[in-house]
Amino acid sequence: MPHPTGAKVVALSKLSFRVFLILTAAVVLPVAAPGCRAQSGGIAGKYECAHVKVHGKVKACSSAQLTLKNDGRFELRGWEGEYVVSGQYVELSDKSVKSKAKLEPGYKLVFRYHGKDGIVEVTYERRLSAPGDEALS
Repeated sequence: MPHPTGAKVVALSKLSFRVFLILTAAVVLPVAAPGCRAQSGGIAGKYECAHVKVHGKVKACSSAQLTLKNDGRFELRGWEGEYVVSGQYVELSDKSVKSKAKLEPGYKLVFRYHGKDGIVEVTYERRLSAPGDEALS
């Protein structure tokens, strides 16, 4: 068998290095990538406003239902856009507006913002059963 020349050895080592880089990227990127658009379905579902707290006083909530879909999209009273889960927070956004809610145990989303009456806290809870024949998503 003839011994490979220096040029062939260099070409083989470059090819081996490229294959190594591609395989490493294929393994590392899915693990290291921060939040992604499509959601796993862990928090997807229909959420109803449980209560509103203004100046520490709890009030009844009449806000519309929030729907988080498995594909990373949401709907809230005609507002549609995408959501991304990042650590303990869910960020809802469209082209011009962003809103952030804290994830709390028991499938609760808590939005906090400064309203005309001071700090407002709106808590949404995931519906566990559907009324009537309505299907949960």
